[in-house]
Amino acid sequence: MKILPEEYIDLLKNLIATPSFSKEEDKTAQLIHDFLAKKSIEIQRIQNNIIARNKYFDNKKKTILLNSHHDTVKPNASWKKDPFTPIVEDGKLYGLGSNDAGGPLVSLMATFVHFYNQRDLKYNLIFAATAEEEISGKNGIELMLPILSEIDFAIVGEPTNLQMAVAEKGLMVLDCIAKGKSGHAAREEGENAIYKAMKDIGWFKGYRFDEQSKILGDIKMSVTMINAGTQHNVVPDECRFVVDVRSTDAYTNEEILDIIRENVDCEVTARSTRLQPSGLPEEHILWKCTHDLNIRTFGSPTLSDQALMPFSSVKIGPGDSARSHTADEYIKTREIKNGIDLYINLLKKLLI
Repeated sequence: MKILPEEYIDLLKNLIATPSFSKEEDKTAQLIHDFLAKKSIEIQRIQNNIIARNKYFDNKKKTILLNSHHDTVKPNASWKKDPFTPIVEDGKLYGLGSNDAGGPLVSLMATFVHFYNQRDLKYNLIFAATAEEEISGKNGIELMLPILSEIDFAIVGEPTNLQMAVAEKGLMVLDCIAKGKSGHAAREEGENAIYKAMKDIGWFKGYRFDEQSKILGDIKMSVTMINAGTQHNVVPDECRFVVDVRSTDAYTNEEILDIIRENVDCEVTARSTRLQPSGLPEEHILWKCTHDLNIRTFGSPTLSDQALMPFSSVKIGPGDSARSHTADEYIKTREIKNGIDLYINLLKKLLI
């Protein structure tokens, strides 16, 4: 099908004008559904997720997943423009979700439509516009994975200035409890849980893991919250603190958790280990594509739906991650056009 970028920019304007906070994406899901249906594309909707397969889908072939999300965060108080009124000024399309990830979403959709009717593609294509990405929810891509055909690898649409993230850090949030014994602060009584926690907090600050990711570097652990004590004259018998762990492809989250528990005295509970780090295997075909198309590669410190994908994936798209979740968010209309061109050229390398 012939691609008219303006048609997809208009779709993005409609998406901006339709609030789609995480878990409340039903109306934007319908917009995406109706847009594809008008092009005679068969669509599957599961809750607020939209899935479409290329016309000549062949179960004997491997499958590439084209995925981006249509949920947004809530606008912060610093917005000067109406976040739900799409306005183009000086080539910039303003609106909530325009950059993260509306631009990548409509660009991937245009690419899928471009290849939809083509025969004899080397891979199948599945396009998935998913929900709850901003909260790493269970009713987005994670819900879709058992329903999708076996995926060989995924191209995830996020704003990366059209550079390719070939690795992405994972995330674990740890709840830690250091336990002591209460007593009167005026006497040499009790065992101060704060002092016990300080020892472990010092370990989190200074520890370096033996293995380092070639692309993502070191694992980063940051103590971000702490709470202890009931009143000034009582030695606290418990100190609770929270650790933010940004994992790399040098270890699984489970391996990192085991190492932590071996080295600290406090009780450590991971809220989840499901948000895993990712890295593109050295022999993967996408490395040749990046070379042929002169696409710059990097390792991403920020989380996306890649963290929930049990197969190889990369993250690439129009827009700039620095604009995500900011007041007066925007994407340049030429970035969308360039994004469509790059996605199509990348898929040509893979499909034809």
